Amino acid sequence: MTVADSLRTAATASKAWPYEEARKLLKRYAHGAPDKGHILFETGYGPSGLPHIGTFNEVLRTTMVRNAFHALSDIPTRLVAFSDDMDGLRKVPDNVPNQALLSAHLGKPLTQVPDPFEKFESFAHHNNAMLRDFLDRFGFDYEFVSATEQYRAGAFDDALRQVLRCYQAIMDIMLPTLRKERQATYSPVLPISPKSGIVLQVPVEVIDAQAGIVRFEDDGDIIEQSILGGGAKLQWKVDWAMRWYALGVDYEMAGKDLIDSVTQSSKICRALGGRPPEGFNYEMFLDEKGEKISKSKGNGLSLDQWLTYGPQESLAFYAYREPKKAKQLHMGVIPRAVDEYWQFRGNYPRQAIEQQLGNPVHHIHDGKLPQGELPVTFGLLLNLVGVMGDASPGQVWGYLQNYVPGASAETYPELDALIGHALAYHRDFVAPTLQRRAPDAHEAAALRRLDAELAALPADASAEDIQNIVYAIGKDEAFGFAELRDWFKALYQTLLGADQGPRMGSFIALYGIANSRKLIAEALEN
Repeated sequence: MTVADSLRTAATASKAWPYEEARKLLKRYAHGAPDKGHILFETGYGPSGLPHIGTFNEVLRTTMVRNAFHALSDIPTRLVAFSDDMDGLRKVPDNVPNQALLSAHLGKPLTQVPDPFEKFESFAHHNNAMLRDFLDRFGFDYEFVSATEQYRAGAFDDALRQVLRCYQAIMDIMLPTLRKERQATYSPVLPISPKSGIVLQVPVEVIDAQAGIVRFEDDGDIIEQSILGGGAKLQWKVDWAMRWYALGVDYEMAGKDLIDSVTQSSKICRALGGRPPEGFNYEMFLDEKGEKISKSKGNGLSLDQWLTYGPQESLAFYAYREPKKAKQLHMGVIPRAVDEYWQFRGNYPRQAIEQQLGNPVHHIHDGKLPQGELPVTFGLLLNLVGVMGDASPGQVWGYLQNYVPGASAETYPELDALIGHALAYHRDFVAPTLQRRAPDAHEAAALRRLDAELAALPADASAEDIQNIVYAIGKDEAFGFAELRDWFKALYQTLLGADQGPRMGSFIALYGIANSRKLIAEALEN
């Protein structure tokens, strides 16, 4: 059996969620490839704002399922990043310039709204360019599709005719889900006003489904107009269903907040004669208070913030883990995500293939892990820069070279990048919170004992030898620690100014015995 055969056999039974999702597609096409010759994955994007961390997570997770499918099947796949850029501008975003300019174009398709940044032909074109740059930055394999281009080119015309043929069936699906006052004005079809260019929210009457003609009222006038070739767009739940039907979408995931929308759009897709895609609903991120992250509130964490304080792989690791479980997204989760990523990456080469397929790093790197290791943890780096104060990368490397012989930015490039992240994280997030407290009497006695023990060690004593001394002092009843963790907490609070910290043997070996003794002396002077 070849390696590829072994991988496919193991993937068939793997409980890792990307493989479980991929097997849905195998079951969907149990008899081989669909008529279109490929499996179509889709992610959607509303270009009324800039791409954000949710956009990254959805494309990343979809890509993981796509890669998992490749391990199970030889059927070709495509990933479409669809921009709903014909949607009307509902409100002016707070984070863009030229607000008055946008206000004058409320209600118009986003591709007809001027670019407030004055760089592109429209606001949508600007945000679409940001989306493509964003996805390209992370190396995603995708095809960009614009709703406006599809509508105007007639690519959706046959599907739009089908919407008109099934108009009443769609109304029967949607009306029971709406408030009574909304039912009176609801229409699946949103004609573009020939007068104002606004996407109209008005009732329409189907005149000729084959010709695409509808009748509606526009500012007191009765208008008959074709919805084909860009003359209208659809309400978004109907639009979503029409897109699935027209493009033959086989897989699309969505946030838990869209469960009802998925349900209604799936019903509409079936009414059109299509088959809704496979997919699952992921949980939303929460802030550190457990509240749902909202762009308008500004709570939570942005993509740029994460990438300032941690590498892309750590964010991918965090996104991979338990996608159906609500997780907090704030500064405090970054160091753990970095260290857990490296822990799983370090374990990967020694694991059996079944374990590798369940390892998050397998899905982050599609089974092609980069070479390299990390000789110190990110947490240890943070503690080092914490006691160094305002340090440069070169100064941090000076300590690391004493701890790891031959270490340099050339031999450990990923560690070099992590040093930059650690310095930024400490500067912006840790330093303002550090506050060393004075030791009490029995803690001071234990620190004096530690100082004496360190003084008797050679300068190159191993982290393990130092750790054994730390343990022995904490267990010595003479110092009165109820539990060993009380001693560790005292070390962290008096030496580092934090409630949590590293393995002290490793930290002292990295920082140096002489420097560590200076820390102890400073603590005893408090």
